[in-house]
Amino acid sequence: MTDELVFYTHPMSRGRIVRWMLEEVGATYRTEILGYGPTMKDVAYRAINPLAKVPSLVHRGVTVTETAAICAYLADAFPHAGLAPAPNDPERGAYYRWLFFAAGPVEAAVTNKALGVVVPDDPRMRAMVGYGSLAEVLDALEGAVSGRDYLAGGRFSAADLYVGSHLIWGMQFGSIERRPAYEAYVARLVDRPAAVRAREIDDRIHAEMQQQA
Repeated sequence: MTDELVFYTHPMSRGRIVRWMLEEVGATYRTEILGYGPTMKDVAYRAINPLAKVPSLVHRGVTVTETAAICAYLADAFPHAGLAPAPNDPERGAYYRWLFFAAGPVEAAVTNKALGVVVPDDPRMRAMVGYGSLAEVLDALEGAVSGRDYLAGGRFSAADLYVGSHLIWGMQFGSIERRPAYEAYVARLVDRPAAVRAREIDDRIHAEMQQQA
């Protein structure tokens, strides 16, 4: 078994979130860039991620997929970075809550909006989709980021990185409406040195891919 950390991604994918996380923990990693289409659907990569999507991470013989899971894994695998409350810290609950709130209700509600899926105004139907409505999800998220600097324990964590990434991306492309509380929250995140490094790396790779296309 090797300690090598291999990161499979595309520069215009959710892998940008994982890149930021990798830069935050300060891990040494190797990047494998996969193009959308045949490369990502190749049999060799499907052995790593059967859904033929990125990002994926392989570390110490363990494969981790799903962006929120990768962020949680890296926070625990590299505890010196301080990106997760300790397991016995009461703030661990808030950390898990908002990390997976973004991975579940936020992701589902925003995706449904983008696809034009409208949940009928029927309590039974809203219960079935789990998140209720996009408005309820966004209101809950606004409450979470209002009146505090960070989501858990008064310090930046993987939950902030993941939630903040959804807000940054969503507000940039219009899938999440701009609200003052969201903008104030992400303003505390975007200039972190690791965030800047990650953006520069992925933007450079994307530019190179465009030139080669």
